[in-house]
Amino acid sequence: MHIHVLQLIVGDKLISDSYNTKGLHLLSAGTVVDAGDIMMLNRHNVEYVDIAPRVNETESEPAESPKVKPAQINSFHNCISGIKDIFHSAKSGDVLSNEMIESAFNPLIASFEEENDVVSLLLSLNSQDDYTFQHSVQVGMLSYYIAKWMNKSEKEALTIGKAGYLHDVGKCKIPQEILSKPGKLTNDEFNEIQKHTIYGYEIIKNSLKDNTLALVALQHHERLDGNGYPLRKKSTEIHTYSLIVAVADVYSAMISKRVYQDKRDLLFVLKELHRMSFGQLDPKITQVFIRNMIPNFIGKKVSLSDGRVGTIVLTNPTDFFRPLIKINNQFLDLSQLRDVEIASIAI
Repeated sequence: MHIHVLQLIVGDKLISDSYNTKGLHLLSAGTVVDAGDIMMLNRHNVEYVDIAPRVNETESEPAESPKVKPAQINSFHNCISGIKDIFHSAKSGDVLSNEMIESAFNPLIASFEEENDVVSLLLSLNSQDDYTFQHSVQVGMLSYYIAKWMNKSEKEALTIGKAGYLHDVGKCKIPQEILSKPGKLTNDEFNEIQKHTIYGYEIIKNSLKDNTLALVALQHHERLDGNGYPLRKKSTEIHTYSLIVAVADVYSAMISKRVYQDKRDLLFVLKELHRMSFGQLDPKITQVFIRNMIPNFIGKKVSLSDGRVGTIVLTNPTDFFRPLIKINNQFLDLSQLRDVEIASIAI
């Protein structure tokens, strides 16, 4: 089998010697490669090698991405209905209850508990509802996953997920014409938008008497460098849960279609998060998120900026955001083709 080096797996057996571009002998025929061998071949820019057929392997295509189950779709839509009711109650001045929130949010998490492919969930679960409602559900879900990936307990992860679910509840107090304005906001309108963090803090504090959930609503737009809002908090002044929800909030917002923004592909947005982790978003939390999201892109279909369509077969260890793409029987290493971009990703 003649394969790209990025397709090698530990245990593959070379059937011919391998040399770098300068003729330096690297590995001999008969070598059973380990992780160090694969890294060395990558380091020497070796592109293709010949290996013995893998035992019990048929001509393989990447495994088909799992489809979201009907029960998960129902939980998602019920969760959206739940946040609508919460916004309506908060706007009317009614007192929110933990029972109201948990009866909508906890079944969603229970239905996704064993689901690790978050990318498929984000690609499959879409609603025609107002952006704010779908965004709230996505942020709650992503906040829960990040907490679990950080090895938080189930109880703590549920609390963080609930904080993400409620983070934008203060938007119920913002005029709809401002929230849905397609053009650039005036200074006064932007100042009003920023107040949703304060409104959310007050709603949660007065209704649920939960200072932590209220702080997340207040702080999820604060940034490590002090350039966030509303209080320009810095670094350790920001609650850890707020830092987690901030990563989920930014990711969900950037992958969503909004009145003033087309949605961007999920892999591109991960790269933007990586950029923001240098000064704005917490770097450790952002890296945990990226590291756990990246493997879920394998097997997804992609459309490229030059019109070609293929499938992601391997993520690139030296550049997560430019993977190896299979198009028919050829492989395209995007890390070597800087003028080609991923335009969209689908299941």
